[in-house]
Amino acid sequence: MKKSIMILSTALMLGGVADAQNINFEEYDLNNGMHVILHHDPSAPVVVTSVMYHVGSKDEEPTKTGFAHFFEHLLFEGTANIKRGEWFKIVASNGGKNNANTSDDRTYYYEIFPSNNLELALWMESERLLHPVINQIGVDTQRGVIKEEKASRYDNRAYGKIINEVKKNLFIKHPYQWSTIGSTEQLETATLEDFRAFNKKFYIPNNAVLVVAGDFEKENAKKWIEKYFGEIQKGEKVEKQIFIETPITETIRATYQDPNIQIPMVIASYRTPSMKTRDARVLNLISAYLSDGKSSKLYKKIVDDKKIALQIGAVGFSQEDYGMYIVYGLPMGTHTSEDLLAEIDEEIVKIQTDLISERDFEKLQNQFENQYIDINSSVEGIAENLAKYYLLYGDINLINTEIATYQSISREEIRAVAKKYLNPNQRLILDYIPAKDNTKK
Repeated sequence: MKKSIMILSTALMLGGVADAQNINFEEYDLNNGMHVILHHDPSAPVVVTSVMYHVGSKDEEPTKTGFAHFFEHLLFEGTANIKRGEWFKIVASNGGKNNANTSDDRTYYYEIFPSNNLELALWMESERLLHPVINQIGVDTQRGVIKEEKASRYDNRAYGKIINEVKKNLFIKHPYQWSTIGSTEQLETATLEDFRAFNKKFYIPNNAVLVVAGDFEKENAKKWIEKYFGEIQKGEKVEKQIFIETPITETIRATYQDPNIQIPMVIASYRTPSMKTRDARVLNLISAYLSDGKSSKLYKKIVDDKKIALQIGAVGFSQEDYGMYIVYGLPMGTHTSEDLLAEIDEEIVKIQTDLISERDFEKLQNQFENQYIDINSSVEGIAENLAKYYLLYGDINLINTEIATYQSISREEIRAVAKKYLNPNQRLILDYIPAKDNTKK
């Protein structure tokens, strides 16, 4: 009886929090196909204006990689009405801040301004879309920026190419196989017309969603949105290619030599389904259970108790078409990579065989409930989630309902999904080791 009361109490608490966190929004389309989402929140005198384009590294050609990330930088160079080098000065002088980021699936730009500068933000984002200046000086400048970024984040950084090497080996047909930053060599040989063609194809209103979130007057926002974005012509519809990977049925073995490291790392990676699937949500729970933080099963067992690893961890990549679950470890002392894999596999087999404890299950549910609250606790987080759920998931209201999916997952389902995806013959084993001569290539 006590257990039943506890479970009921937890369910009521989670449901109550979810209701309290309900995100209201209004959505509509402009005549040119741009989708608009408005979320009014007067709790703080700020407003977020963001545009997410449905273009990422997966939309590039194999011989012209890195274009989406390149445009993340290039479209700050200036427009017909914003001189080169003035973008960030305008934002800062008006009390704002801005940024952008790129993934395999999308590119996201945003500004955060005091509420009285919404019109300015909308004009600037419309300028980026309507009047970008793509010239040789801008391209040459950003080539240098990208080259420096690649060197510092990947080439000269210890363990900097883990994700790139995993992707290269885990995906054979899908463009997820190349890195988001792409090839600097291909960027160097690309012509100005190549960049202009990429812009014309993907940076169009009908391939984007505009979000305004925060403290603003809706009627003014709608008037300014129509004024600045309504005149932009609709582009040719972007046809997305579909790439189907052959299921992995035998363990993939690969080795990479990193001249920046002294200690080897072993990596086990599994190809997982689209983030839009229920199974992907279950795998997120499994990932948290196994390897999220120092209280996780793998860390406590392998690092704290048995002391056979200096570090153990995992990262999950939830993406539009496929995902990746990557477990990594640094062997300690005389222990080997095979020792670590044996310990990891032992914990996975336990999940596949037995139900996780009710206490661990409740902990997971609370953890994901807290994450839901945290990510929607700021207007910036809400703006990005509204854009993401529309553009990548096709359901904006997931911002309110996705937590219910996590709450509906059972311990039995966790066991079944672990059996389905996390088997030795369905993964990549990557030995990430020091370069033999320990010199940079």
